[in-house]
Amino acid sequence: MTTHQMTINIPFSKFFLLLCLCGLMLSGCGFQPMHGQFSQSAVKNSPTHQSIKIDIIPDRSGQILRNDLMDRLYVYGEPTAPLYTLTIAPIKESTRDLAITKSSEATRAQLWLTTTMTLKNNSGEVLLTRDLRSTASYNTLESEFATRVTEKSARESALGDLARQAELNLTLYFNQKP
Repeated sequence: MTTHQMTINIPFSKFFLLLCLCGLMLSGCGFQPMHGQFSQSAVKNSPTHQSIKIDIIPDRSGQILRNDLMDRLYVYGEPTAPLYTLTIAPIKESTRDLAITKSSEATRAQLWLTTTMTLKNNSGEVLLTRDLRSTASYNTLESEFATRVTEKSARESALGDLARQAELNLTLYFNQKP
């Protein structure tokens, strides 16, 4: 059997016209980028993100998450007169073994992190509450040290994902706000 390639010959002028038409339709739909220089409240230039105080989050995982959030939101340093307070509940962590061998040894594990973020204004009114969840997998190796290193790396990756989710939820909230 031979395979035949089918080619469609569209004149360049029709292709260009079709491309322009698609561009016009996209610009007329109200599409607006969330990040970037044309965004109304992009994180890098957002006065609202710069005016959020991030409360202390307990435990080592909370410290890592808070530092990640500070890196994402505080482009020009911590706010001196914050208008909002972001509270992150203590992070709940659970681990489940995956890929069990015949000798009942796990060769892979899954780490689940869950927490809740709450954004309040200065008067204490709750403006936004969202549950945040992240999952990461890691190898369980014969060496306990190597297993702890891969677990730590998976935890840091999952915490980075929680920070990204919190940033995204804040950006969406402030973009929808009139």
